[in-house]
Amino acid sequence: MDHVLKGQIAIVTGSSSGIGAGVAKSLAEAGASVIVNHSSPSSKSAAEAVLKEITDAGGTGSIAQCDVSKEDEVIKMFADVIEQYGTVDILVNNAGLQRDGKFDEMTLDQWNTVININLTGQFLCAREAIREFLRRGPRPDVSAATGKIICMSSVHELIPWAGHINYAASKGGVKMLMQSLAQEYGDRKIRVNSICPGAIQTPINKPAWETPQAMNSLMTLIPYNRIGQPSDIGNLAVFLASDLSDYITGASIFIDGGMTVFESFASGG
Repeated sequence: MDHVLKGQIAIVTGSSSGIGAGVAKSLAEAGASVIVNHSSPSSKSAAEAVLKEITDAGGTGSIAQCDVSKEDEVIKMFADVIEQYGTVDILVNNAGLQRDGKFDEMTLDQWNTVININLTGQFLCAREAIREFLRRGPRPDVSAATGKIICMSSVHELIPWAGHINYAASKGGVKMLMQSLAQEYGDRKIRVNSICPGAIQTPINKPAWETPQAMNSLMTLIPYNRIGQPSDIGNLAVFLASDLSDYITGASIFIDGGMTVFESFASGG
């Protein structure tokens, strides 16, 4: 898939670390100019480090600070990118977080924080991307599709998750957002899909893999018997952003080592 995204402009939200960083680097390796989004001044150095990896490897891009839950900041980020690069071709709606707790003890702030970033943030960014795709129209010299949106969902759009109800609810919402956008804008050749990761080795879920005991416990849920890496997600993102997947829209693609086949039932439950 070398340089299958040559000449395209990609915004990857929440890409200063974890899955987002892996996706940003993979898109850049495939030829896209990548905007590495980070949420606050405290994450600027991490975003700069990701961009340095991209440019050191021969790629191009820039960084953009934006809290995706804030409408004015999202509008400004897209306006700045369009002013600098001329347009946007790819949006990877990756920014997300967890604020875990038992449901009967969960605060409204815990609920709102997760919903605002994980779901409302995807709405705001997708809206600005679609507005730009419609304004600009097709670019057949660089892509068969007028625009591509990749929503970062989770296996928890399918698997309920006690103790993480705000997170699971946000990802269920992402599924319907993605499918409804694919339905509404398919006739304009705008493709919208979701990546649904399982266990990926990133800081957000460090307690699940940082000790041998934790890793062994995690493997009881994964038939393929390894934890995923950000580059696994990056490879799928490149495919979904490229013309290789031009007939795919409205799809949730699970990338989980088989977690969604429910390994715990392998011996009959």
